[in-house]
Amino acid sequence: TFVGIWIKSLIEGSPFKIFGDGEQRRDFNFVDDVVDAMILAAIKPEAIGQIYNLGSKEVVSLNELAEIIVSAAGAGTFEKIPFPAERKAIDIGDYFSNYGLIESELAWTPQVSLAKGLKKTIDYYTKHKKFYW
Repeated sequence: TFVGIWIKSLIEGSPFKIFGDGEQRRDFNFVDDVVDAMILAAIKPEAIGQIYNLGSKEVVSLNELAEIIVSAAGAGTFEKIPFPAERKAIDIGDYFSNYGLIESELAWTPQVSLAKGLKKTIDYYTKHKKFYW
């Protein structure tokens, strides 16, 4: 995933790359929120047979995401580059979710902000990078 590649580059002291204009919009969930959703879906009878999307109220452009990652790390740089042809062909444009069903049926909402989740992720991989690359 591109966020993992960005974080790895940042930790290694290399600028990470944004393909295109960086205006593609995304939303993200921190793993703790995903686990909470899965536990709710496992224990609530009303979840039987349902399919839920998770998402966030924080829908950001890739440019905004890059700024948040650099801020969470306390340092780092990124650069925008033209889409390589093979990547442009598979770019999905904007992609963000509507989590209204799980919110209304199971009272789930994300609790960890994007900035806090990224900070925790960067801190973890900085401390444990020898086990990952």
